[in-house]
Amino acid sequence: AAAEETKPIDVDELDKLLKEGKVFLLDVREPRELKDSGAVRGYVNIPLSQLDSRMSEIPKDKTIVTFCARGRRAATAGEK
Repeated sequence: AAAEETKPIDVDELDKLLKEGKVFLLDVREPRELKDSGAVRGYVNIPLSQLDSRMSEIPKDKTIVTFCARGRRAATAGEK
């Protein structure tokens, strides 16, 4: 299923969503990248290569904020 809306958000909007508890933080980097550069606190890691088979782990009632190294995979994940 395609995302309802995919858009970049700024730090203030993310902060508001976090305070409201309305966000699911999704890190789509591969495990080797986490080992090399570390994880972002609060994000759940589901590599983009596994996302299709693990969609059931992503809540449907929250705004999904995706994260990767440069943004390309995060944008791709947002389209799923």
